Amino acid sequence: MNEALKKVVAKQYQEAHNLSMEMIRQDVKDPRPYHALGLLALDHRNFVKAVELCERATMLSPSEAVYWAAYAQVLSVVGRQNDAREAAEKAAALPVNDPMTADIIAVVFSRAGFHERAVPFFRQAISLNPGPANFHYNLASSLQFAGRFEEAEEAYKETLARDAEFFKAHSGLVALKKQTSGDNRLDELLPMFDRLAGDADAALHLGHAIAKTYEDLGEYDESLVWLKRAKAQNRERYPTDEAEQADMFKAAVETAGFDAAGAADGAPIFVVGLPRTGTTLVDRILSTHPDVVSAGELNVFAGLVKAKAGSSSNMVLDAETLRMVEGADLAEIGNHYMAATKVLARGAERFVDKMPLNFFYAALILKALPNARIVALRRGAMDSCLSNYRQLFSTQFSYYNYTYDLESTAQFYRGFDGLMAQWRDLLPADRFMEIRYEDIVFDQEAQTRRLLDFCGLDWFEGCLRFHENAAPVSTASSVQVRQPLYSGSIGRWKRYSDEGLEPLTRALRDLAQD
Repeated sequence: MNEALKKVVAKQYQEAHNLSMEMIRQDVKDPRPYHALGLLALDHRNFVKAVELCERATMLSPSEAVYWAAYAQVLSVVGRQNDAREAAEKAAALPVNDPMTADIIAVVFSRAGFHERAVPFFRQAISLNPGPANFHYNLASSLQFAGRFEEAEEAYKETLARDAEFFKAHSGLVALKKQTSGDNRLDELLPMFDRLAGDADAALHLGHAIAKTYEDLGEYDESLVWLKRAKAQNRERYPTDEAEQADMFKAAVETAGFDAAGAADGAPIFVVGLPRTGTTLVDRILSTHPDVVSAGELNVFAGLVKAKAGSSSNMVLDAETLRMVEGADLAEIGNHYMAATKVLARGAERFVDKMPLNFFYAALILKALPNARIVALRRGAMDSCLSNYRQLFSTQFSYYNYTYDLESTAQFYRGFDGLMAQWRDLLPADRFMEIRYEDIVFDQEAQTRRLLDFCGLDWFEGCLRFHENAAPVSTASSVQVRQPLYSGSIGRWKRYSDEGLEPLTRALRDLAQD
C-alpha cells in the first residue's frame, strides 16, 4: 500500500493503479486501495470518481482518520465545503498520528473559513514533522486570516528557513505590513524573480510582492511596471474572451424574467460587487452586529444553480448555465442553500454570504430566497479597476483572469456597471441596495444606519467599531479591515502617471470620470 501511495505522489499512475487493483482482487473490502485510487482520480481531476472512491474507503474503515481526511479533501476541492467540514470533523475526532493527515484536516477547515479549528491541526502537523516548508506556510496563512499577524510573520519566516525560494511566503510577508526604505525585501525579491521567471506562479507572486513594495515606497509607476511583468505569462496563457464575457452579463439579465417561487425560510444577507471595492468592509460592519454572523465567501448558491441547470460546460458560472436554469425549482435551490449554510452560519439566524461574484445571480437569489437581502458595493471606476488589477487572486479561479490586463479589467467593469443599472431597474428596492465605498468612508454613521435598516437590523453602535471584530477574515483585506476607516485608498489612481494608466482610461471611456 505504501508503494501504491508513493507512486501516486510520484505520478507513476499506471503502476499505482495496477498495485491498487491487485489489492482489491485479494480483498474487496480492504479500504486502502480505494484510498489510493481516490487520490489518483483527484490528481486526474476526475472529481466524481474521487468522491466515490474516497467515500468508499471511509465506509469500509470508519475509524481511520486518514480516510476521512482524504474524503474531506476531495469534497473541499469540488466546492462542497459544508460536507468537507463535516468529514474533517469526523477525522479530527479520531486519533491523528501522521503529519500529512493533520495538515489535510487543517487545510479543509481553513478553506471552509474555520481558522480557529485549522490552526491547532496545522501546529500538530508541524509537531509531528517540522521539516516540510508548506506545513509552516499553511499555518502562516491561517494565522494571518485569523488576525494573528505576529505569529503569522514567524510562521512565514519558518517557511523560508526551510525553503528560501518558497515564493508564496515572500509574498505573504510583504502583504503583512507596509514596506519602508529601511525595512523591505527587495534585495531578495528582485534576483529571485529573475531566477524563477520561467515559473508563471512564481513570477505572479514575486512580481506582485515587488509591486506592492514599490507602491509602499511611493514609486507608483515602477509598481505598475512590475504588475505588468508579474502578470505577463498568465496574460498570454489566459486571454479574455470579450464576446463570451459580454454574453454572460447578458444571460444574467435574462434571469430576471424567470417566473419562479422560492423558499419561505431564511433571511441571508448577500454582499456582492467587484472584489476590492469594500465587500469585506461591509461584511465586517454587518457581522459586528450581535444578531449577525459572517459565513465567509461561499460558492454554495453558484454550485446549486450549476447542479440544477445541468449544463455541459466545465464552468460553474457561464452564460449556458444561467440560461439553462430557467424552469428549475428555485424553491428547492433556496431550501438546499439554507440547509448547506446552517453550520457555516454557526447557528445564527442572520448571516452574511460575501461572495463578490454573486452579483451575477442577484435575480435568482431573490427568487429562490424571498427573505434575502442583497447589498451591492460600488466604487469609483478608476479605483475599482486599479484595485482589481493590483490584487493577487488565486489562479484556481478563471473568473478573475480579466485582472491580468488593464484593458480587460476595464471591460469587465463596464459589464458590471451595466448589469448594476439593469438590477437597479428590475429588482425590488427593498431587497436590492447599492452602497458606495466612498460614502461609507466619509459618512460612516449615516451609511451604517442605512445599511442596518435595509437589512432589518436594530441600530448597534458597535458596528462603527467593526475593526474590533475578532472573527477570521479569509480575504485579501485581512489586514486592512482590522484598522479603523481611512480615506487613503480613495483616489489612489491619481498617484500614477496619466501615461501609466492610459490603457485603463481609454478602455473605460466615459466611466473613467465616475
